[in-house]
Amino acid sequence: MKAVHFGAGNIGRGFVGLLLHEAGYEVVFADVADALIDQLASTPSYDVHEVGEEPAVRTVDNYRALNSRSQEDDVVAEIGSADIVTTAVGPNVLKFLAPVIARGIAGRADGQAPLQVMACENAINATDLLRSEVEQAYEGADLADRAVFANTAVDRIVPNQAAGQGLDVTVETFFEWVIDRTPFAGNVPEIPGATYVDDLAPYIERKLFTVNTGHASAAYFGYAAGVEKIADAMADHAIADRVRAVLAETKQLLVSKHGFDEAEQEAYVQKILRRFTNHHLPDTVVRVGRAPLRKLSRHERFVGPAAELAEQGVHPAALLEAMRAALSFRAPEDPEVGALAEILAVQEPGEATTSITGLAADHPLYASVRELIEQHVQGHPAA
Repeated sequence: MKAVHFGAGNIGRGFVGLLLHEAGYEVVFADVADALIDQLASTPSYDVHEVGEEPAVRTVDNYRALNSRSQEDDVVAEIGSADIVTTAVGPNVLKFLAPVIARGIAGRADGQAPLQVMACENAINATDLLRSEVEQAYEGADLADRAVFANTAVDRIVPNQAAGQGLDVTVETFFEWVIDRTPFAGNVPEIPGATYVDDLAPYIERKLFTVNTGHASAAYFGYAAGVEKIADAMADHAIADRVRAVLAETKQLLVSKHGFDEAEQEAYVQKILRRFTNHHLPDTVVRVGRAPLRKLSRHERFVGPAAELAEQGVHPAALLEAMRAALSFRAPEDPEVGALAEILAVQEPGEATTSITGLAADHPLYASVRELIEQHVQGHPAA
């Protein structure tokens, strides 16, 4: 069995690549980072260090590595004979992979089992986005016969790695890979540790509105308090209480919208909060808080749940406080910080509200967010 995985970074090596390896696949890593690919191609194995409860070290071998820019034809050929294609590159990069994947699918032999494609990204229904891009690039009318596309929800904290660690990756012990089983028509890939469900949407939103909302909240509240690490932020009772308040609101939405059992969702929240306190993970508020514009967009971790609560007549006070903190985030070398500051500097508050959050003026959440932005601009006129 063979899997082609796009994205040989820490998540690709320490999560998706690891699970595919442990499922018995030969993994072909594809990436455009020359030095990383050269290192992988010249090294027979690397270790994944799982830290936290029940720590372990897992060795990954039986892999190869290709540069998807300079060795594109080779990547296409690998896709032609692969069983699975996965990605961990960021949702904005998927459109650049689509032509390569389309070529690989077109080159598969007639009668070959359909290629199983899964985008393992930190975004809702990322595989649908990838499929749309592949459809545009694909020449022919038989794509549905040659490939199946399944959405997934992935969850594992992989922090910035220590200098000099090489290919080894440090990750938390917890992980979750939930896959929509319906596209596979009964022929699901055997991946130990993966969970298959008939309706993925509730699990995607549960993860996004609990893990990602909580993690980013801890980052922005921690940054505002001058704290460096996520675990240290959560050790501050005032910050931890604010994060809990945010997750109490998202729990309310998830229970009412998807019918999750309230006690089970509360247990899930508590498990997530414990993960954020893992001192073995040197995760910083700057790393977790980066890309504030994306995190403040319409269907992301703050505005998404807050908007739905507002539509139910609930005032999401804690989520609004997290948004206020996000507007003040000033991480160095983050292009989105500069873009956010530019919007706040040149646009009037109403226009800025829509530019940042995608909320229309008649939405029940709009006025509250506009008030935040007005206060922010008044407090930081030169931001």
